[in-house]
Amino acid sequence: MLEVKNLKKSFGSRVILDDVNVTVKDREILSIVGPSGAGKTTLLRCIAGLETADSGEFLIDGVAFDPAASDTSESVIGVVFQDFNLFPHLTVFENIMLAPTMVLKNTKSEAQDEAKTLLNNLGLDDKGELYPHQLSGGQKQRVALARALAMHPKILCYDEPTSALDPNLRREVEKLILKLKQDGMTQLVVTHDMEFAKMIADDILEVNYLDNSNQK
Repeated sequence: MLEVKNLKKSFGSRVILDDVNVTVKDREILSIVGPSGAGKTTLLRCIAGLETADSGEFLIDGVAFDPAASDTSESVIGVVFQDFNLFPHLTVFENIMLAPTMVLKNTKSEAQDEAKTLLNNLGLDDKGELYPHQLSGGQKQRVALARALAMHPKILCYDEPTSALDPNLRREVEKLILKLKQDGMTQLVVTHDMEFAKMIADDILEVNYLDNSNQK
């Protein structure tokens, strides 16, 4: 279970997150919703250690941890980014294998075997030798998901996973997220799409703009 307690984050004089509390139970999905610019992605980035919180506490299964300084030999939080963040000069296989070989110290053979399994499970078994520019948006997203899963995270986070997808692909993403839940993955989904959030989530956290009118 992930717990975030009294999280605060500001950029300059603007307070983005003020005493935010989040709980995501094991094997459940939390959707974080709200208008653009209200702090949804900032919250996700703090949880993932990509932004440093000003204050607050993070716990996994009751044990405190610092997302920004956690031991990279054990992936705690995986992230599927809105813009995918695939390396354009690497093939699909190489994108997925990079972190497991460099961080987890898997052999190239081990990493490739797992990459093949992940791609097969995601319906991309014939895309391993392609480069990102040769893929559709939906295919890039699934590659980004495979790359995150290759690190065996305890919790998987998504930043606006349906923002660039048509309705048919949105349903495919919904199926993937619910399938991962069946497999036991705890997930956190940032989205502006309330309908999508309701379809996948066990719980919904709404993030709204803060009144910074009294800030200098």
